[in-house]
Amino acid sequence: MAEQIGQILKDKGLITEKQLKVALSQQKVIGGLLGETLIKLGFVSSKEVSEAIAQQHNMEYLDIREYPISEDVLKIIPKDVAKKGEFIPIEIRDEIFVIGVIDPNNIIAVDTVSRITNYPVKLCLVDPEAYHEVLETVYFFLENPIQRNIEQIVEKLKTEVSISEVSKFTELIIMDGIRKNATDIHITPSSEAVHVFYRIDGILHYGFCFPKGALSGIISKLKVLSGLDIAEQRLPQDGSFSYNFAGKDYDMRISTVPTIYGENIVIRILSRSIPLLRLGKLGFDSEDTKKLKLLFNKPYGIILITGPTGSGKNTTLYAALKEIDLLEKNIITIEDPVEYKVDFIRQTEVNLKSGYDFTVAGRNFMRQDPDIMLIGEIRDEETAMIAIRASITGHLVLSTLHTNDAVTAIPRLFDLGVDSTLLSSSLLAVISQRLVRKICPKCKLEYKLNEDEIERLKFSGIDFYPEKAFRGKGCNFCSYSGYLGRTAIGEILVINNTIRDMIHKKASIQSISETAIKNGMKTLLMDGISKVKKGITTIEEVLRVVG
Repeated sequence: MAEQIGQILKDKGLITEKQLKVALSQQKVIGGLLGETLIKLGFVSSKEVSEAIAQQHNMEYLDIREYPISEDVLKIIPKDVAKKGEFIPIEIRDEIFVIGVIDPNNIIAVDTVSRITNYPVKLCLVDPEAYHEVLETVYFFLENPIQRNIEQIVEKLKTEVSISEVSKFTELIIMDGIRKNATDIHITPSSEAVHVFYRIDGILHYGFCFPKGALSGIISKLKVLSGLDIAEQRLPQDGSFSYNFAGKDYDMRISTVPTIYGENIVIRILSRSIPLLRLGKLGFDSEDTKKLKLLFNKPYGIILITGPTGSGKNTTLYAALKEIDLLEKNIITIEDPVEYKVDFIRQTEVNLKSGYDFTVAGRNFMRQDPDIMLIGEIRDEETAMIAIRASITGHLVLSTLHTNDAVTAIPRLFDLGVDSTLLSSSLLAVISQRLVRKICPKCKLEYKLNEDEIERLKFSGIDFYPEKAFRGKGCNFCSYSGYLGRTAIGEILVINNTIRDMIHKKASIQSISETAIKNGMKTLLMDGISKVKKGITTIEEVLRVVG
């Protein structure tokens, strides 16, 4: 069986023969299953191994991190029964009770569910990491209805503000953010009340409001957790703390800013166990994926990824690193923070209190005999120069930059003092990307474009729009938003000899962009419209993100 799983993963192109030998070698020393060993070594994810096992047993695989689980079926099967039987109820589909299991031969789960429900049972395979995480989370929220608890405390806060209630309320705000898969929580005071918003899939969603009298207590609670100065209310502050929920660890990044109505707080939620994706799963088309794989296997030069905060730049960087032979290359990183932990990559984290930042790390990395250097972000002139110099001395340098598109990264580097000769000889490519919401597959409908949409596309410079497109009607599966999950749209500026010469001569952005498009570069808008044609996303969503 172990050899079969190894062969399936090899056939899928997920591991190499060399990686398989390393895993088998470690397995002999510490024991355990081959799949578990491959996961521990970082060669594959838990999801990829489970997909291979599902293929081996001719079963359906379900990613329960993204698949909405019906509360109705959770009410039928008690948590202790599901936990003991090592399964998770999913849904009732066509009069069949669907459950997720981590063992394809879990007959006990089938017998248990059949006896309790009198339904025929279908087994779907789920990966163990997701199983334990999601099982705890969904049953917690079933037993602790967050929305109702929030409403009850808000009602109490209207008449009395106690320390215990404020502390409990702060926890509920955070839990609600985790429940909704939010990336940020905004606690925003106004003249008469305080409003809470959640950023979900890149969009701010209104949550609820609460009495202003509770704001100072919530701020104090969050400042204490983050190690901030409680007395300081006139200046912005930044801090962080760790938060454990349902057995999963989160990093909470706190930012406070004084406003005319009181301190505004934003909490960024960072999960410590984010599944690592591969290039082919990010959303780039097959042609661009091949291009990226070739670029990230270059021996030296610099590759930049640009885009706003939350556009998936680090995810793309690490997906690219998965394409590199980690056993042959010495890779060292400096990040803020480390989002993905991967064996065989030497990862370091910014520590401003001790003076360890991107610049200090970049200066000292050269002594670590690196093949590849990942510098989390180029923020200043010194970091830019360190990255460029490293790239022209036989190292592959990967980094991110905040620009609106790929081409404008070039004048941005000029602004940071990078010499045009050095830049033209070192820059390999610039990748610009955004994340767009995907249409819910359960309520997807085809429709004919209306005049307003056509006019908006023309105004944005697009004249190759489709006659028909798709959108989500809204259903229980997608919480009536019409969208489920996100995917990347991107443009890849590959620096060929013509563009290299233009960089050296400091040609205009427009002329470089026109040349790149002639050479086959798809702009963000072009890539977005191609995904509209394929029914992946909507015109509205592309124009929202790219404009």
